[in-house]
Amino acid sequence: MKVEHVKSGNGGMFLTFTLKNTGTALANAIRRISMGQVPVLAIDAITMYENNSVFFDEYIANRIGLIPLKTPDGYAEGEDVLFKLSAEGSGTVYSKDLTSTERGVSCVSKKIPIIELVEGQRLRFEGRARLGRGREHAKFQACLASYGFDEKTKEFNFTVESFGQMTAGEVMLKTGEILQNKCEEFLAQMGKK
Repeated sequence: MKVEHVKSGNGGMFLTFTLKNTGTALANAIRRISMGQVPVLAIDAITMYENNSVFFDEYIANRIGLIPLKTPDGYAEGEDVLFKLSAEGSGTVYSKDLTSTERGVSCVSKKIPIIELVEGQRLRFEGRARLGRGREHAKFQACLASYGFDEKTKEFNFTVESFGQMTAGEVMLKTGEILQNKCEEFLAQMGKK
Protein backbone atom coordinates (compact mmCIF):
# COMPACT_ATOMS: atom_id res chain seq x y z
CA MET A 1 0.00 0.00 0.00
CA LYS A 2 1.17 3.50 -0.78
CA VAL A 3 -0.32 6.93 -0.08
CA GLU A 4 0.53 9.72 -2.53
CA HIS A 5 -0.56 13.20 -3.60
CA VAL A 6 -1.74 14.31 -0.16
CA LYS A 7 -3.27 17.78 -0.47
CA SER A 8 -4.97 19.79 2.25
CA GLY A 9 -7.19 22.84 1.93
CA ASN A 10 -9.75 25.04 3.67
CA GLY A 11 -7.66 25.38 6.84
CA GLY A 12 -7.08 21.64 7.04
CA MET A 13 -10.78 20.76 6.85
CA PHE A 14 -10.47 19.28 3.34
CA LEU A 15 -8.04 16.54 2.32
CA THR A 16 -7.41 14.56 -0.84
CA PHE A 17 -4.97 11.70 -1.36
CA THR A 18 -4.32 8.73 -3.60
CA LEU A 19 -4.14 5.18 -2.26
CA LYS A 20 -2.17 2.72 -4.42
CA ASN A 21 -1.28 -0.97 -4.36
CA THR A 22 -4.27 -2.10 -2.31
CA GLY A 23 -7.76 -3.49 -2.77
CA THR A 24 -11.28 -2.25 -2.39
CA ALA A 25 -11.66 -3.90 1.03
CA LEU A 26 -8.97 -1.73 2.63
CA ALA A 27 -10.12 1.43 0.86
CA ASN A 28 -13.67 0.84 2.07
CA ALA A 29 -12.47 0.05 5.61
CA ILE A 30 -10.64 3.39 5.70
CA ARG A 31 -13.73 5.22 4.47
CA ARG A 32 -16.09 3.49 6.90
CA ILE A 33 -13.84 3.85 9.95
CA SER A 34 -13.24 7.56 9.28
CA MET A 35 -16.98 8.27 9.16
CA GLY A 36 -18.25 5.80 11.73
CA GLN A 37 -15.61 5.09 14.36
CA VAL A 38 -13.49 8.19 15.00
CA PRO A 39 -14.74 9.52 18.37
CA VAL A 40 -15.84 13.17 18.59
CA LEU A 41 -17.69 15.28 21.14
CA ALA A 42 -21.36 16.17 20.72
CA ILE A 43 -24.01 17.38 23.13
CA ASP A 44 -26.03 14.31 24.00
CA ALA A 45 -28.13 15.32 27.01
CA ILE A 46 -29.97 18.56 27.77
CA THR A 47 -31.41 19.76 31.07
CA MET A 48 -33.94 22.41 30.13
CA TYR A 49 -34.53 24.99 32.88
CA GLU A 50 -36.61 27.46 30.92
CA ASN A 51 -38.14 27.41 27.46
CA ASN A 52 -41.19 29.47 26.66
CA SER A 53 -40.42 29.61 22.93
CA VAL A 54 -42.70 28.07 20.32
CA PHE A 55 -40.43 25.00 19.96
CA PHE A 56 -40.58 21.84 22.04
CA ASP A 57 -37.61 21.03 24.28
CA GLU A 58 -36.86 17.92 22.21
CA TYR A 59 -36.64 19.91 18.98
CA ILE A 60 -34.14 22.34 20.51
CA ALA A 61 -32.15 19.46 22.06
CA ASN A 62 -31.88 17.82 18.63
CA ARG A 63 -30.64 21.05 17.02
CA ILE A 64 -28.09 21.56 19.80
CA GLY A 65 -26.81 18.00 19.41
CA LEU A 66 -26.07 18.53 15.73
CA ILE A 67 -23.77 21.53 16.33
CA PRO A 68 -20.20 20.26 15.76
CA LEU A 69 -17.85 20.75 18.71
CA LYS A 70 -14.07 21.06 18.58
CA THR A 71 -12.69 17.81 19.98
CA PRO A 72 -9.17 18.13 21.38
CA ASP A 73 -7.14 15.06 22.39
CA GLY A 74 -7.28 13.94 25.98
CA TYR A 75 -10.95 13.11 26.46
CA ALA A 76 -11.90 9.57 27.39
CA GLU A 77 -15.11 7.60 26.98
CA GLY A 78 -17.51 8.48 29.80
CA GLU A 79 -16.17 12.00 30.43
CA ASP A 80 -18.67 14.84 30.10
CA VAL A 81 -18.16 18.43 29.03
CA LEU A 82 -20.73 20.90 30.35
CA PHE A 83 -22.24 23.59 28.10
CA LYS A 84 -24.62 26.34 29.17
CA LEU A 85 -26.92 28.70 27.33
CA SER A 86 -29.06 31.52 28.63
CA ALA A 87 -30.82 33.83 26.19
CA GLU A 88 -33.78 36.18 26.09
CA GLY A 89 -35.73 37.60 23.13
CA SER A 90 -35.98 39.33 20.92
CA GLY A 91 -33.35 38.06 18.54
CA THR A 92 -31.67 35.00 17.12
CA VAL A 93 -29.81 32.65 19.44
CA TYR A 94 -26.60 31.40 17.81
CA SER A 95 -24.07 28.70 18.63
CA LYS A 96 -21.76 31.46 19.95
CA ASP A 97 -24.19 31.72 22.88
CA LEU A 98 -23.30 28.17 23.97
CA THR A 99 -20.48 28.39 26.50
CA SER A 100 -18.21 25.73 27.96
CA THR A 101 -15.78 25.96 30.86
CA GLU A 102 -13.52 23.30 29.31
CA ARG A 103 -10.39 24.63 27.62
CA GLY A 104 -10.25 23.85 23.91
CA VAL A 105 -13.87 22.70 23.62
CA SER A 106 -16.20 25.05 21.78
CA CYS A 107 -18.58 25.16 18.85
CA VAL A 108 -16.81 24.82 15.51
CA SER A 109 -18.77 27.75 14.09
CA LYS A 110 -20.17 30.63 16.11
CA LYS A 111 -22.77 31.48 13.44
CA ILE A 112 -25.08 28.44 13.55
CA PRO A 113 -28.64 29.66 14.32
CA ILE A 114 -30.38 27.72 17.08
CA ILE A 115 -33.70 29.51 17.51
CA GLU A 116 -35.41 32.87 16.96
CA LEU A 117 -36.86 34.33 20.15
CA VAL A 118 -39.42 37.13 20.26
CA GLU A 119 -39.83 39.69 23.04
CA GLY A 120 -40.46 37.98 26.37
CA GLN A 121 -39.30 34.50 25.30
CA ARG A 122 -36.44 32.89 27.20
CA LEU A 123 -34.26 29.85 26.72
CA ARG A 124 -32.02 28.49 29.47
CA PHE A 125 -30.45 25.03 29.65
CA GLU A 126 -27.35 22.97 30.35
CA GLY A 127 -26.04 20.42 27.91
CA ARG A 128 -23.61 17.57 28.45
CA ALA A 129 -21.29 16.65 25.61
CA ARG A 130 -19.65 13.24 25.44
CA LEU A 131 -17.49 11.27 23.05
CA GLY A 132 -19.38 9.17 20.55
CA ARG A 133 -18.99 7.59 17.13
CA GLY A 134 -20.81 8.19 13.86
CA ARG A 135 -22.16 4.64 13.73
CA GLU A 136 -24.16 5.51 16.86
CA HIS A 137 -25.64 8.82 15.60
CA ALA A 138 -24.86 11.37 12.87
CA LYS A 139 -24.04 14.04 15.47
CA PHE A 140 -20.89 12.03 16.30
CA GLN A 141 -19.68 11.80 12.68
CA ALA A 142 -16.23 13.39 12.24
CA CYS A 143 -16.21 13.69 8.45
CA LEU A 144 -17.53 12.74 5.07
CA ALA A 145 -15.17 10.47 3.19
CA SER A 146 -15.48 9.10 -0.32
CA TYR A 147 -13.28 7.60 -2.96
CA GLY A 148 -13.28 6.91 -6.65
CA PHE A 149 -11.42 4.07 -8.32
CA ASP A 150 -9.36 4.82 -11.42
CA GLU A 151 -9.51 1.70 -13.63
CA LYS A 152 -6.47 2.71 -15.68
CA THR A 153 -4.04 3.37 -12.84
CA LYS A 154 -5.69 1.04 -10.28
CA GLU A 155 -5.71 3.84 -7.70
CA PHE A 156 -8.24 5.01 -5.15
CA ASN A 157 -8.67 8.79 -5.10
CA PHE A 158 -9.95 9.84 -1.66
CA THR A 159 -11.72 13.03 -0.61
CA VAL A 160 -12.19 13.75 3.10
CA GLU A 161 -14.18 16.71 4.44
CA SER A 162 -14.08 17.32 8.19
CA PHE A 163 -17.04 18.84 10.01
CA GLY A 164 -14.52 20.85 12.04
CA GLN A 165 -14.18 18.84 15.26
CA MET A 166 -10.58 18.21 14.12
CA THR A 167 -8.72 18.60 10.84
CA ALA A 168 -9.26 16.08 8.06
CA GLY A 169 -5.63 14.99 8.50
CA GLU A 170 -6.23 14.29 12.20
CA VAL A 171 -9.35 12.30 11.30
CA MET A 172 -7.31 10.15 8.93
CA LEU A 173 -4.52 9.65 11.50
CA LYS A 174 -7.09 8.50 14.06
CA THR A 175 -8.60 6.25 11.38
CA GLY A 176 -5.20 4.64 10.88
CA GLU A 177 -4.77 4.14 14.64
CA ILE A 178 -8.20 2.50 14.92
CA LEU A 179 -7.49 0.22 11.95
CA GLN A 180 -4.09 -0.72 13.39
CA ASN A 181 -5.61 -1.50 16.80
CA LYS A 182 -8.26 -3.70 15.17
CA CYS A 183 -5.58 -5.61 13.24
CA GLU A 184 -3.44 -6.05 16.37
CA GLU A 185 -6.47 -7.29 18.31
CA PHE A 186 -7.28 -9.76 15.55
CA LEU A 187 -3.70 -11.07 15.49
CA ALA A 188 -3.63 -11.41 19.28
CA GLN A 189 -6.86 -13.39 19.29
CA MET A 190 -5.52 -15.63 16.54
CA GLY A 191 -2.43 -16.34 18.66
CA LYS A 192 0.02 -14.41 16.46
CA LYS A 193 1.15 -11.78 18.94
